[in-house]
Amino acid sequence: MGAKLGGGGGGKYKIEQNSDINVTPFVDVMLVLLIIFMVSIPVATVSIKLDLPPPSPSKTEEKKEPVFIAIMGPDDIYIKGQKTTLETLDADLRAALQSPDPLNERVMVTAWKDIEYKEFVKVLNELQQHGYLKIGLINEDIE
Repeated sequence: MGAKLGGGGGGKYKIEQNSDINVTPFVDVMLVLLIIFMVSIPVATVSIKLDLPPPSPSKTEEKKEPVFIAIMGPDDIYIKGQKTTLETLDADLRAALQSPDPLNERVMVTAWKDIEYKEFVKVLNELQQHGYLKIGLINEDIE
């Protein structure tokens, strides 16, 4: 609480109570806290030197390019440019993949724009029946 000197209607030596907030101690405390935080922050960001072992070379497998199946017509199916049929699709695809686990390889299917949907689905069903589940569909823009 502060005192108010002078002014007012009382006598010359009369002291009245002042109800205004004295912010000087508040500002002093805040400045001290600011200085403490400014000094302590650089201490907290000091790095610790660690002696870590060097990274071991990672075993990166070369990603194989997917095999492309192109459907040009009802009886025109091509695997990597080699003509095949629905009956020999599985055997020809296994030969083209050249993998010990051909069912886990990616297969991309594209079709000519004039192919009927049922011909396209026949090829997809044939692939699914033989266990090929990683099938991607390629769409080319028609202008």
